[in-house]
Amino acid sequence: MARVTIYLPDAIRDLVRELAEDGESFSATVTRLIESGARESGHRGPAYIGAGEGPGDLGLMAERYLRELDTEH
Repeated sequence: MARVTIYLPDAIRDLVRELAEDGESFSATVTRLIESGARESGHRGPAYIGAGEGPGDLGLMAERYLRELDTEH
């Protein structure tokens, strides 16, 4: 799981706290609200087609592959 720093206006921070379910962490609430909003908007991901060659998991494993390349030289 990635750790990400974001800056929220006080009003949004307060809204997230208002919408938190019992016992739900701030991060879990933010994640739930983003997922819910994305689904409701009908967002299906980027509207482009990637081109190029490489492993199918390159997007997920890019840092590992880059480290491996660095140690080979």
